[in-house]
Amino acid sequence: MSLENYKFHKEHSWVKLSSKSKKVKVGITDYAQESLGDIIYIELPEVETHVEVDTELAEIESTKTSSPVIAPVSGTIVEINEELIDHPEIINEDPYGKGWIAVIEMDNPEELEELMDYEEYESYLEEES
Repeated sequence: MSLENYKFHKEHSWVKLSSKSKKVKVGITDYAQESLGDIIYIELPEVETHVEVDTELAEIESTKTSSPVIAPVSGTIVEINEELIDHPEIINEDPYGKGWIAVIEMDNPEELEELMDYEEYESYLEEES
């Protein structure tokens, strides 16, 4: 899978850019889902909720721990992945595809410039470990 249209937050969330739109899909990285282990529950945000960058967007529970999902951008939640309610394990199986968490209509697309591309994120992970 090409992660060319993805940008990454230091708290291991991602946004997938869609051309000509202020709407972005948001999820957690493969690194994050691996660190969490088997995901057993996700508390999704409410549609029409406003989130600020660097604040909690959702809460994930796994067999190991509970962890917040940090919003990589500010904006309004316009859609959530309701399939995750009954099948949160989809995040483990396909974190960059079917395991997306929400769609955010961005307030400020310039915030994307603060995020890392995939190569920068890979380097960041190496520095962290």
